[in-house]
Amino acid sequence: MDLQNITPFSVLDARGLTCPMPLLKTKKELKGVPDGEILEIWGTDPGSKNDIPHWGDKGDNAFLGFLDDDEGYTRYFIRKG
Repeated sequence: MDLQNITPFSVLDARGLTCPMPLLKTKKELKGVPDGEILEIWGTDPGSKNDIPHWGDKGDNAFLGFLDDDEGYTRYFIRKG
């Protein structure tokens, strides 16, 4: 999947937040995303590179991957199941 060209349903800006806030906000935001749609999360916390992929594959959801952005943050993609 070409992550550069994904059009997400919603984008969560979690830049500047530290663990566990990016994951907690991701869980809350994903509740409002319809099944089959994608949530994109922007984050700067290094711990999120472990937390979000691990959590994103739970249940019917699918973690699609992440990209390191040129502006110093990471973009994560989860498809809601």
